[in-house]
Amino acid sequence: MTYDVIVIGLGGMGSAAAYHLAARGQRVLGLEKFTPAHDKGSSHGGSRIIRQSYFEDPAYVPLLLRAYELWDRLALDSAREVYRMTGGVFIGPPDSLTVAGSLRASRQWDLPHEVLEDAEIRSRFPNFTPNPGDVALFEAKAGFARPELTVQAHLDLAEKAGATLRFGHEVLEWSETSGGVTVRTAEGTFTAGQVVICPGAWAPQLLAEFGIPITVERQVLYWLDPVGGTAPFVDHPIFIDENDAGAQIYGFPAIDGPRGGVKVAFFRKGVECSPDTIDRTVHDHEIREMRERVADLLPALDGPCLHSATCMYANTPDQHFVIARHPESANVTVACGFSGHGFKFVPVVGEILADLATTGATAHPISLFDPRRLVTTT
Repeated sequence: MTYDVIVIGLGGMGSAAAYHLAARGQRVLGLEKFTPAHDKGSSHGGSRIIRQSYFEDPAYVPLLLRAYELWDRLALDSAREVYRMTGGVFIGPPDSLTVAGSLRASRQWDLPHEVLEDAEIRSRFPNFTPNPGDVALFEAKAGFARPELTVQAHLDLAEKAGATLRFGHEVLEWSETSGGVTVRTAEGTFTAGQVVICPGAWAPQLLAEFGIPITVERQVLYWLDPVGGTAPFVDHPIFIDENDAGAQIYGFPAIDGPRGGVKVAFFRKGVECSPDTIDRTVHDHEIREMRERVADLLPALDGPCLHSATCMYANTPDQHFVIARHPESANVTVACGFSGHGFKFVPVVGEILADLATTGATAHPISLFDPRRLVTTT
């Protein structure tokens, strides 16, 4: 059978693309190396922050506004709590990226927000002990998404819409043909008019010929047991905190019950790796460093580590995404390099990839994600 579109990789972005394509009546084949909603890449760990006051670049905000609409639709269509609004507190010195960047995006796009001085932070959110002189931007529309639930919801809806999804199918190679593309796995060879490649941390191997510079980093997630129990952290905002050195940590409410702890992590404190070489063991010195850092902001989190996990960031040099039709091929669409901040965009990226694969263009603003900005020619 020849398909309209083959989607390679069924993690966050690929599962959303498969759904949006199938919902448009495309004959879709999805191929995934691992099991559904697996924990080997980037789309796992129980929670991912969602927010609109985007300190990375205000250019992301229109995509976030659309993503929020699609998060609502996904929750309704799947009858699952794929996301939850908790509010978000973004703390740091007034001139820090976390605070100043969030404020810039909020003002440029007229997003509802509040700016809190350090005393107001302590009063409104007594778990926090910010440094003197720190400020915070509070965004009521921030919260978290559930990555495994989101991936599974998109997969289920894709199959319901007619997509064929095959797991345990590692893609060995793909190539263009006169009529489209051919994709080869150990289990067989498949043909389609279009291919959408969402390789995650496997981008350096699968997309080597494109020359897109992507570095894979090992990141660690920690679930700490609060002193005195999780009750004060149940009704709690997500947070990002930046210190004077520019180092960021982030965290979530207690969302996994009394013995589930509170999830926290460093942002962009990783070691370069590959999917084949990543160290999946979390070491005592890493746990100690995380506890010491977060206890400065949230003293109650100076408790034992209940659980830890690793994931991978696939980073571009400028930490912006790659989403585009291949500049030299009308049959190939690529989405990669989400640089540790892509999951909140999953629903809208799926919509964009469906646009590109079916019409070659999208009305969404994606010029920032053109891979030609990263490829040097000699």
